[in-house]
Amino acid sequence: MPAGARPSPLVWLLMSDKTGDNAQLQVVADALPWPSQPKQIRVRPEFADAKPRVAASIHHVDPAKSDPLEAPWPDLVITIGRRMSMVALWIKEQSGGRTRIALIGPPKRMLDRFDLAVASVQYRLPPQPNLLRINFPLQRIDMAAIAAEAEGWRRELEPLPRPLIAVMVGGRTKAVRFDETVARQLAAGIADLAAREGGTLVVTTSRRTPDAVIAVLERMLPPGSLLHRWSPGGERNPYRALLGLADRFIVTSDSISMLMEIGRLGRPLAIYPLPLSAGFGSGFLGRLAELLPRPIARRLRRAIAGLADRLGAIGHDRDLTAIHRLMIREGHAVWFGDPFRRDNRPLPDELGAVVARVRALMERV
Repeated sequence: MPAGARPSPLVWLLMSDKTGDNAQLQVVADALPWPSQPKQIRVRPEFADAKPRVAASIHHVDPAKSDPLEAPWPDLVITIGRRMSMVALWIKEQSGGRTRIALIGPPKRMLDRFDLAVASVQYRLPPQPNLLRINFPLQRIDMAAIAAEAEGWRRELEPLPRPLIAVMVGGRTKAVRFDETVARQLAAGIADLAAREGGTLVVTTSRRTPDAVIAVLERMLPPGSLLHRWSPGGERNPYRALLGLADRFIVTSDSISMLMEIGRLGRPLAIYPLPLSAGFGSGFLGRLAELLPRPIARRLRRAIAGLADRLGAIGHDRDLTAIHRLMIREGHAVWFGDPFRRDNRPLPDELGAVVARVRALMERV
């Protein structure tokens, strides 16, 4: 080591079982000038779905399935999510407060205990010195993996009538409803689109897609369409291949990770707005939209989403529709039913700002 040079800090990445979260951490770690050590952390079964109150604690961790957490304690912990943030706070306590914490996504509470929190546009938070605001989550795409998968599926997908229209179907969440009625609207809407465009629908589902929704799609998709039903660890999945081979993309509004991946490609993208599950979305206006002609219903659902943002979502800490609106306003996507943009702009790269703030943390050590 050159005289006067600082040693590299000891950096831990607290990784959960959530692939999308881990990918965001790895993006940041790969851009830093220091090596990092991944720590695989698994929670006890009773906390897999339950949301423990944020505190400096590892009571929710399954030590038998997790990497050891022991001294020497790290100089920096980078992590994401409620459960891992609790582990990070516990590590900071064990180190006597020496460990710095960089959290991707803001904590549910105790923001002042984190040295840096990175929040994208969907989070409703007042300005704080330790809070870095970015527009979009940090999901990235693996172009090498996309190219390899595209080559593996090319023989099956390339002969299909073009344009190849990839429909990425997510599932219901606390915020949105996705039942048989919504599935029928989706199936009818994409069938109309395929008839106008003259191409082929390739529909993929996710682990969150309800069986009832899949059954509707199986019945209603037009002849010549392909439906790939997600199964845990089993069949080949064309998702990545479609990122390389499809001409148009439609993504249901619940899936921010899919929107981020496709948005970074800069390809023609439409967001299909699922109806809100509470307030305006499940009330009179939401039901009325189901009875109207599809073009009018689409406009009403968009108006409902905007109204819920201004009125119904007050007091909530997240508004995923903010990401949708920003993508559309800045030319990264359109609402489903509007003409696809041929000149979609790829999402901006905000990683540099995040890395600069993380590096600044360690310059103060």
